[in-house]
Amino acid sequence: MTSHGPLILQRVDELRRGLARHRPAGRTVGLVPTMGALHAGHLELMRRARGENDVLAISIFVNPKQFGPGEDYRAYPRDPAADVAAAASAGVDLVFAPSAEEMYPPGDVTVVEVTGPLTACLCGAFRPGFFRGVTTVVARLFNLFQPDRAYFGEKDYQQLVVIRRMTQDLRFPIDILSVPTVREPDGLAMSSRNSYLSPEERRAAAAIPRGLFRARDAAAPGALAEQLVGRVRETIAGEPGLRIQYIELRDAETLEAMETLNRPAVLAAAVFAGQARLIDNVLLGVG
Repeated sequence: MTSHGPLILQRVDELRRGLARHRPAGRTVGLVPTMGALHAGHLELMRRARGENDVLAISIFVNPKQFGPGEDYRAYPRDPAADVAAAASAGVDLVFAPSAEEMYPPGDVTVVEVTGPLTACLCGAFRPGFFRGVTTVVARLFNLFQPDRAYFGEKDYQQLVVIRRMTQDLRFPIDILSVPTVREPDGLAMSSRNSYLSPEERRAAAAIPRGLFRARDAAAPGALAEQLVGRVRETIAGEPGLRIQYIELRDAETLEAMETLNRPAVLAAAVFAGQARLIDNVLLGVG
């Protein structure tokens, strides 16, 4: 990266030219797709990618196709100047920040969708079309950037599993790498949507990771799913301002529902704090 900071590009043709300049033969490209409103979790992804690649590229694009009716597309936090400064601090070489019209030109009708159990459960059961929007935009980004590696956070665990499946099925020659969830001092998972929380909601939201950690501490081999889920529910129930959407124990690879902890699993939760929908998880029986 030059001392002037990352190259900021908004058009596909600029991106292709920019990558051609940044990527002479043999240099590796690491991609961190984001929707902006960058926080410490994004920066951890970038630091990991910076250390493993010759060229570090990110996208900043609030993808309208992954927001359903009544969701927060227009209200989603946006701060381009702060995002560019954060990217520069992480050593990013190239930022692609297209408009919706650039990513989805008028007349485009192609979508990419992972069907079946991976997208029918957890968040997919409550947000129809969400993962279709995610895989459509990520597939387009993969096609445009042609990175060697792409980095995603474990906070969005179902998304990570779905993108891995899409990458495998479409034979993208890309390594999908995950980075553990980055948390606030009280355990709350870093999320752009945390900015929606009032001080009281923010305090209450700390019960989400507290419950998940309680379950993780009790997660001996053979533990019953209902007992682990119950620990999380009990903790969250102590905060009347929180509303549970789901808490489930799922196979870490297939996302199949589990009754007993007998293989690597993810204990995942979606909880409303006021109007903000927060997701979090812990991995169990892994390592």
